Amino acid sequence: MKRLALIAAAFSMSAAALATPETYVIDGGHTFPRFEYNHLGYSLQSSRFDKTSGKITLDRAAKTGSVEVNIDAKSVNTGYSVFNGHLQGEDYFNTEKFPTITFVSTGVKFDGDKVTAVDGNLTMKGVTKPVTLTVTSFHCMAHPMNKKDTCGANATAKIKRSDFNMGKNAPYVSDEVTLSIPVEASKQ
Repeated sequence: MKRLALIAAAFSMSAAALATPETYVIDGGHTFPRFEYNHLGYSLQSSRFDKTSGKITLDRAAKTGSVEVNIDAKSVNTGYSVFNGHLQGEDYFNTEKFPTITFVSTGVKFDGDKVTAVDGNLTMKGVTKPVTLTVTSFHCMAHPMNKKDTCGANATAKIKRSDFNMGKNAPYVSDEVTLSIPVEASKQ
């Protein structure tokens, strides 16, 4: 009887070990959130943010997780310094008052071991709205250079600028913006 109890205890400990959450720290050198919008009907314009931090916690066995992304709004990069300053002004990101854009998950959806979507709250310019990031690719493996367990993903969502008090010049400059977050994160 004791032997059976020991085997059961060992099995439950092994199962618990398999279901341990793993925390990954976002690699700011390979995570550059982008946004794309229609400019006067002429073209799609793409810009990015150069400074991002955060963490991702995954428990693939339990199919749970959490995501926290912090974007330095002052790092907006359009490729043109004058326009960067314009976007940092009060009509848009208002970076003096709201220097950080955040996404905090409320749920992570899986298909097998792969993350397919992340529900959460996006906060920009002091306004928080629910957003679902659709994960278009997800891959984890040992990084070939630093040998750390690393996960990467590409996630997208469509948001409206006006929902975040940044609707100036709509509809000439599209209210709808595509947000893309290519992310890489290494296990802590």
